[in-house]
Amino acid sequence: MTLTTILVIAKAPVPGRVKTRLCPPCTPEEAASLAEGALIDTLNTAINTPADHHVIALDGYPGEWLPSGFQIFAQRGDGLDERLAAAFADVFATEAEAQRVVLIGMDTPQITTQDLIAARDMLATHDAVIGLAEDGGWWCIGLQARNDDVFIGVPMSLETTGVQQLRRLSHHKLSVAHLRKLRDVDTFTDAVAVACENDAVGCAQTRVFAQRVEEVNHRVTTELAKETQSR
Repeated sequence: MTLTTILVIAKAPVPGRVKTRLCPPCTPEEAASLAEGALIDTLNTAINTPADHHVIALDGYPGEWLPSGFQIFAQRGDGLDERLAAAFADVFATEAEAQRVVLIGMDTPQITTQDLIAARDMLATHDAVIGLAEDGGWWCIGLQARNDDVFIGVPMSLETTGVQQLRRLSHHKLSVAHLRKLRDVDTFTDAVAVACENDAVGCAQTRVFAQRVEEVNHRVTTELAKETQSR
């Protein structure tokens, strides 16, 4: 029997510790609120995706934003490459049976259950699955078996991260399936674009995030208009 795990790697949305690149125009509190909104939508999508296990690898402490049904693992390691390897290792260590583990972060609240189901199903015929991001990184990765070296030493959060991750998978002679490319939220411009994108397609998965972006954007545009009038 092959088990499926949906794994979310995330950081608790604490002001000053998350989404600092949104500031300015966001305040640290607003940036944390947007991070929380993205996390809420992401976790709701994950928990609504059929799987044997739903796990969050968490940096920080859980809050009311965490829905029931998730097993919590504390993140281990220094850099993100080590934390990714540890998260997969912890999940694979929980079961003796074969597993398909699909990992996502908290920067793409527009993901759908269909995206995660596609990733899960691709692992039935491929060793790995990856979803590249428009900024050159990746938003999803899935594996059929533990392999720490798939991540250790791969530079993260760079424009070349996606390419280098693919090279590492190829180095280990893993067959790789590809998901659709998505825009992740690194800047406030990204946040507005993702929120508008999901309004356009009627995506229910990102309602919390989109609502909070709209509130912040209203404050930002109102203040900008006042500044312009006062000149």
